[in-house]
Amino acid sequence: MLRRNRILLKTLFIFIAVALLLSVPIPRDTRAGETTAGSPKKSIDIYEKNPAYWSYGGEPVLLLGGSAEDNLFQLPGLEAHLDLLHSVGGNYVRNTMSCRDPGDVWPFFQNEEGLYDLDRWNEEFWHRFETFLRLTAERDIIVQIELWATFDYYRDNWERNPFNPKNNITYSEEDSELPLEVKNHPSGAGNNFFWSVPAERNQAIVLKYQQRFIDKVLFHSLPYDHILYCMDNETAVTPEWGKYWAHYVQDKAAERGKRVHTTEMWNPADLSHPQHSATFDHPETYSFVDISQNNHQKGQRHWDNAQKQRLRIAERRRPLTNVKIYGADGGAFGSNRDAMERFWRNVIGGMASARFHRPERDEKAGLGLGELAQANIRSARMLTDAMDLFTCEPCNELLSEREANEAYCTAHPGREYAVYFPDGGEVVLDVRAAAGPLRIRWLNIRNSEWQEAVQGVGGGPLKLTCPTGDPWVVLIQAV
Repeated sequence: MLRRNRILLKTLFIFIAVALLLSVPIPRDTRAGETTAGSPKKSIDIYEKNPAYWSYGGEPVLLLGGSAEDNLFQLPGLEAHLDLLHSVGGNYVRNTMSCRDPGDVWPFFQNEEGLYDLDRWNEEFWHRFETFLRLTAERDIIVQIELWATFDYYRDNWERNPFNPKNNITYSEEDSELPLEVKNHPSGAGNNFFWSVPAERNQAIVLKYQQRFIDKVLFHSLPYDHILYCMDNETAVTPEWGKYWAHYVQDKAAERGKRVHTTEMWNPADLSHPQHSATFDHPETYSFVDISQNNHQKGQRHWDNAQKQRLRIAERRRPLTNVKIYGADGGAFGSNRDAMERFWRNVIGGMASARFHRPERDEKAGLGLGELAQANIRSARMLTDAMDLFTCEPCNELLSEREANEAYCTAHPGREYAVYFPDGGEVVLDVRAAAGPLRIRWLNIRNSEWQEAVQGVGGGPLKLTCPTGDPWVVLIQAV
C-alpha cells in the first residue's frame, strides 16, 4: 500500500512538472526579426500591385529616412538614433560596410605589428554589425547595405585598408597584383581590387578573400528579411564587377531558400549616362535601381530626369530608390532647401524611397537626421498615411498656370490628389474626373501641421493657393 502511494505521488509530481513546463512560453530565436510571440516574420519585397514600390509584411510601404552616418553599424549611440528615426515616421537607413572614420573598426584581426590577417576576424566589427541588424529588425527599419564601400579602397583610405598587400600577412603585392597606393579618385577606377572577378582579370587570390568577406556579411544578414543589397557606392568600374557580386549574393540566398533584392549605384549624376544602363536594362541582375546620384540635380531638372527613367522601365516596373539625398547650407551639394525639394519630389514623383544623406564633418553633404530632416520625414509620413499613395501616379499634366519647379502633383484621378509646393505659389488643378464635393487639407511641411479642412467642388478646374510662401503640400480627396 505504501509503495503504491509513493508511485502515485511520484506520478503526480511528474504530471505537475510537465504541466508547469508547458505553461511557460518557450523563448524563440529573435535574431531574424521573429517576435517572441511567434508572429510571422515580415520581409521586404516588391509590391505586386504596384512594382514601383516595396511591400513589407505583405503591405505596401514607402521608405523614408535620414541618419547621422552612412556606416550606421559603427555609430556610437545607435539605438537612440534608431529610436529617433522611428519616432518621426522613418523606416529606412543606409549602411555602407565602411571602416574609414575615427572610431571605426576593420573586419579583420590585427596583430601586434599592426598587420592584418585576412584569415581571422575582428569579432568587434561583426558584433557591431549583428547588433545593428537586430535593432533595425526590431523597429521595422529597412536597411540598404552597400557591400563594397568604394571610398575605403582609394587614396588615403587604401593606405590603411587591410586588403592592401602592405597592410596584411596574407598575400604580397606580387601574389595579389594589387597596388600599394592608389592616388586617384574612385571615378578613375584605378584600383585593381575592383577588377578581380573571373570576367575581368580573374585575380584568384584576391577574389578568395573578397568572397570570404561577403560570405561573412551574408552569414549575419541573410537570417534577416529587412535587407536590401547594393553592390557599391558611386562606382565607376566595369559592369562585370557588380554583376558578379549581385549574382553571388542571389545564389547564396537561394541556397537558404530565400530571394533577395540587389542593385548597383553608379557615379554619374546624369541617369542617361551609359553606366546606368547596367541596372536599368538588366532586371535579371538588379531587381531595383538606386538613382541616388540624380539627387545632385536641382529644381525641375531633378524631377524630369527621374520621370524619364520611370518611363524607361514602365513596361517592367521596379522600385527606384534614393538612399542619398544631398544638400545642406554651406555644403558643396546644394542648400537645405535643395535637400528638402529633392526629398519631396522623390515622394511625389513615385520613387520607392527617400533618405537624407549624412551631414559630413567637412562637406556638409546632407541634412542627416537633424531637426529639419525630422520635420520633413514626419510630414511626408503624415501625408502618405492620409492617402493611398500606392494607387497614385505622378500627374503634373493635371497642373496649369504653373511655372517651372512651382508645384508637383501625384494623383489617382477622381479619388485623390496631392500637390507639393516647394516655396508657396498658386496653380490650377484639373479635377474634372472628381465630379462632386471635395475635401481639401493643407499640410505645413516645416511645422508638420494640418490646417482645418475646407470644402471644394470637383468636375472642373480647382485653383490652389498656398496659405504662405513656405513649403506646403495639399491633399484633395473626393468625398
